[in-house]
Amino acid sequence: MSKTSFGSKLTKCAALALVFGLVAGVGFEGSSYALSKLTGSTTQTAESEAEDTTSSSNTIQATTTSATVTSTNISDVVDSVMPSIVAITTMSIEEVQSFFGQTMEYESEGAGSGIIIKQDDTYLYIATNNHVVEGAQTVTVQFNDESTATAEVRGTDASTDLAVIMVKLEDLSEDTLNAIAVATLGDSDSLSVGDSAIAIGNALGYGQSVTTGVISALNREVTSTDETTGEQTTSYLIQTDAAINPGNSGGALLNETGEVIGINSSKYSDTSVEGMGFAIPISTAKPILEELIQNGYVEETPTAYLGIYGVAVSSDVAVTYNMPEGVYIANIVEGSGAEAAGLTSGMVISQIDGEDVSTMEELKEKVTAHAVGDVVTLTVWVNNNGTYESSEYSVTLTSSTDSESETTEESEDSDDDSSSQAEGPSSDKEQPWSGSEPEGGKPGEDDSDDNGEANNGGSTETDPFGAFNN
Repeated sequence: MSKTSFGSKLTKCAALALVFGLVAGVGFEGSSYALSKLTGSTTQTAESEAEDTTSSSNTIQATTTSATVTSTNISDVVDSVMPSIVAITTMSIEEVQSFFGQTMEYESEGAGSGIIIKQDDTYLYIATNNHVVEGAQTVTVQFNDESTATAEVRGTDASTDLAVIMVKLEDLSEDTLNAIAVATLGDSDSLSVGDSAIAIGNALGYGQSVTTGVISALNREVTSTDETTGEQTTSYLIQTDAAINPGNSGGALLNETGEVIGINSSKYSDTSVEGMGFAIPISTAKPILEELIQNGYVEETPTAYLGIYGVAVSSDVAVTYNMPEGVYIANIVEGSGAEAAGLTSGMVISQIDGEDVSTMEELKEKVTAHAVGDVVTLTVWVNNNGTYESSEYSVTLTSSTDSESETTEESEDSDDDSSSQAEGPSSDKEQPWSGSEPEGGKPGEDDSDDNGEANNGGSTETDPFGAFNN
């Protein structure tokens, strides 16, 4: 009897505990639900919280993110700018050598883009790339309303890959004149990396298309080679990841407000690399385009010129011959600013206007950044009985054309064997002499041959980059 009573009591206790647990659980969930409704917050399970809050003392902090993300619809920008963009089709004659050695001519069609940048009483002026219209027999422009007109090449500048073509207003209908617009040119100097970029152009000749991206880099140094002359030109361009394909050349690179910040050029693009397009900064292009419109050509600006033959004195050479690092002057061009200032062969230039120079390339870059007639201050090391002492020389930069002409005239009048000609080591050498030691001895020693004539450190090779560049 007692066993039955104990079992009954145990069953009742278990039942009461179960009921209490259910009531407590329902009460807790109800309270949580009511709280979430009042505060708008939600709760997570303990497992989720553990996953989210697990950390380590070695964990790198996450980057912060913006609380607000703005999505911009560029369709309005494109609509307002598209009337100023044109498609260009060119026809040219190309010569091809046949299998039997015969020369055959055939017509070649090219495609490009252009930007309407100006209008006067007679013409509509359109900016494009030089390589788009170079060698073209005919140039046809298609406007936003799909009407076409024949264009003339007003002027080109191969060194900057810019050109201006023009269309007679009388060749355009009233509807076309109402449909087109002159582009608004912006300021590429105010750009920052990461700014939005919009590229519009006649991609692959299929018609106008739009691509978007950002400004990836500014003042990107790009060197191109002229296929005809082999001459190399270095340009400083805007890099963008907005796709710039063949046919886009001459089209517009825009900022988010629709201003033209660059002129696209697929000439500088590499087909093996994606996401790297280039454009000529509009601030660079503006004065050139204005000159092409006004004159039909770009007047060549004289290059500032120092007038020395020289090579780099590397740290190893400096230690070996106990001389300062810099640019060793192998010879002076007569009629140059260097000669007028009193510079002589054997000196070492270490600074220009307080900035260090260690190679001819660096010296050239700093010299050509000046204009003809500017005065620069050179820190020069002069050998005084085996010890180099520094001095400062003020040099008035001259025109390279003037100095080269004077040097050429003197060269024609002198003997081929004359050691007084402006000769120096070749540009690919890093020492100012041939071999391990100059024939006339180390720099600073007697640099004359038996007849007392300067032997230029034993070098008999012409150094074109010395006289040409500086």
